[in-house]
Amino acid sequence: MPSSLPSPRLESLTGFSAAGFHRFAYADWGDPDNPHVVVCAHGLTRNGRDFDWLAQRLAPRARVVCPDIVGRGSSDWLPDAALYGYPQYLADMNALVARIGAPHARAGKPVTIDWVGTSMGGLIGMMLAAAPGSPLRRLVMNDVGPVLAREGLTRIGTYAGGDPRFDTVEAFSAWYASLMRPWGAYTPALPDERLRHLVAHGLRRCVDDRGQAVFAPAYDPAIAAGFRGKVFERDIELWPVWQKVEIPVLVLRGAESELLRAETARAMVDGRPGRSLLTFDGIGHAPALASSDQIEPVARFLLEG
Repeated sequence: MPSSLPSPRLESLTGFSAAGFHRFAYADWGDPDNPHVVVCAHGLTRNGRDFDWLAQRLAPRARVVCPDIVGRGSSDWLPDAALYGYPQYLADMNALVARIGAPHARAGKPVTIDWVGTSMGGLIGMMLAAAPGSPLRRLVMNDVGPVLAREGLTRIGTYAGGDPRFDTVEAFSAWYASLMRPWGAYTPALPDERLRHLVAHGLRRCVDDRGQAVFAPAYDPAIAAGFRGKVFERDIELWPVWQKVEIPVLVLRGAESELLRAETARAMVDGRPGRSLLTFDGIGHAPALASSDQIEPVARFLLEG
């Protein structure tokens, strides 16, 4: 990972659910007093450190906040699987946005909040942007939209929510590499650097029934209870939500994506001023935002738009 910029501040915030209070973590990059804030929200089984490359690019000119959605990364796990869902994620992200904006509000200064969301994180951003009085100024939808293709949902169900265990970090890394390959998260020029980064933040150490140390993905398997092993017969459509989004949007799509179809991506931007679509060849679900060809268009949209 590039070392020209400092590491992020690692912070946390308390959220609330029907089961009580929980802690969720976030990485905070750049000047904490900068009134331009970019929130980066990850996908279903991912974590906020996926955005380190993008955050380092944006941090000289914006504050970048990358949460671990509850149940993932360094955040708490919820005691009831039924609580994992968009109502809880929206409530937590609202608390995060409120914390970000509070110092500026006390000083009587406006704050600008942009949102970058990959997959699930994009849907959270879409729902926030569609709400009356939304604080979001710009939105990046990374390989997700108002139609979730049934074939993509079914494929996610083949791995999301599983709890594989590995005896060594090397074995975990090999499994992780095969899982991450559609992202294009690492290239032949930089395979080890990026894979090591993803593994370092995507792995948890635990103890098996024999009392032996083993390695597993850094998420609560219960987060994907509704996906695991399920065959989706129909698409999930969210057009009524999307139609309420009025802010400028950049849609990113992996050309091989099974979740965001090409026709859906085109329909998201056609005839709408301030909206654009960028497709990355050879990439599936979802672009990793870890290489300059993917990072620079996002930076231009957020910093120069």
